[in-house]
Amino acid sequence: LSPPGVLPLCRQPPAWGRAARRSSDLSFAPCRAFSNNKILVELNESSGIAVMKFKSPPVNSLSLDFLTEFCIGLEKLENDRACRGVIFTSNVPKIFSSGLDITEMYGKSTEHYVEFWRAVQEMWLRVYGSNMVTIAAINGTSPAGGCLIALSCDYRIMVENPKFSIGLNEAQLGIMAPFWFKDTFVNVVGYRVAERSLQLGSLYPAPEAHKIGLVDELVPEEKLQERAAAVMAQWLALPDHARQLTKSMMRKAVLDRLVAHREEDIQNFTTFISKESIQKSLRMYMEMLKKKG
Repeated sequence: LSPPGVLPLCRQPPAWGRAARRSSDLSFAPCRAFSNNKILVELNESSGIAVMKFKSPPVNSLSLDFLTEFCIGLEKLENDRACRGVIFTSNVPKIFSSGLDITEMYGKSTEHYVEFWRAVQEMWLRVYGSNMVTIAAINGTSPAGGCLIALSCDYRIMVENPKFSIGLNEAQLGIMAPFWFKDTFVNVVGYRVAERSLQLGSLYPAPEAHKIGLVDELVPEEKLQERAAAVMAQWLALPDHARQLTKSMMRKAVLDRLVAHREEDIQNFTTFISKESIQKSLRMYMEMLKKKG
C-alpha cells in the first residue's frame, strides 16, 4: 500500500543494458513520478534510473518529516524491480542539504530525540546499504548531514562553483560527529584527512573537496544532470549481482557496526544533546542564523 499522497510506481522488467543506450535521457513518464511534501521522486522507465529531488526550502534541512519521506521514497524504489539506480539532487537553488534540522534537537523531549535520531540512522543505513547504484548530484552547499548523504553514495558529482562547499562541520556547532559518520568519511577520504577535517569541522569549497577526494568530479552546473546520468549508465552496464555483492563486501562491516550498537548510539545522542551546555550552544547558533537571515 502506498502512503497517503504517494502514487504507486508502475512496474516493468529490469532495464538491462538500456541505461547505457539512454544515458542522457532524463525525461520522465508522468506515471512514474511520485511526490510527498519534501521529496520529489521521478523514475525513468526506459533506463531504470530514478531521481530523488529534495524540495524542502529554504535549505532542505533534515527534519523528522523529511527523513521519514526520504526513507519511504527510497524503500519504494528498492522494492520496484524496474529501478536499478537513484540520483540524489536538490530542487532548491544553491543548496543540496544544510544537514540535520537543529530545531529537532533543541528544546524537545527525550522521546522526540530518540525518534529523530533513529530516523537519521535509518536514512544512513538505507543509503549506505542500498542495492541500487547511488549517485549524489551535488548542486549546492552541503554541510554535516547533507554531506553524509553524499558520502553514503557510490559516486559524488559536484557543481564546480567554489561558492558551494561540503564537509562534516559538526565541531563548529560544538557537536561531535558520530562514529558511523566518521567511518563513512574515512572510507572516502582516508584517515588523516578525515581526522583533521572532523576536528576542525572543515567545510571545503568544491575545488578543494575534489582535491581531497571528498567528491569524485566537478562539472558546470548546466552539465550536472547529464553527467550524473552518464556515470550511472557506466555503473549499470555491469551485472547487478556482481556489483551488489562487491558493495556489500566493502560496506558490511561499517553497516554491521551501527546495527550492533544502534540503541547505544541513540542513548549517547540523547544524553549528549540534552546537556544544558549543548542546548545553550544550539540556541546561540540558531540566534546567529536568525541574525544572518
